[in-house]
Amino acid sequence: MYAIVEVGGQQFKVKKDDILLAPKIPGESGNQIQLDKVLLTSDGTKVTVGNPVIAGAAVSATVIGAEKGKKVIVFKKKRKKNYKVKRGHRQDFTRIKIDDIILK
Repeated sequence: MYAIVEVGGQQFKVKKDDILLAPKIPGESGNQIQLDKVLLTSDGTKVTVGNPVIAGAAVSATVIGAEKGKKVIVFKKKRKKNYKVKRGHRQDFTRIKIDDIILK
């Protein structure tokens, strides 16, 4: 059984015991969270598609910890104008473990 879940504006295909790196989710390490935006579920034979989400469906997960992604460098330049700007940032992520897919 798998589900497609929306977390932080991104969609992930998850199944039980998967570990995924999602955009930052509030919560401390070890906390249980519910992901309510389930867009699609499948048990191998039957596929259920939401419009836009499936009512009553949820995915329960456990927060493993917070991490930072790789550094992204943003470099802007306009030639012949002596304009150069170099900036960068590191995105915050949360590593979560999928415990169960709950249907109504």
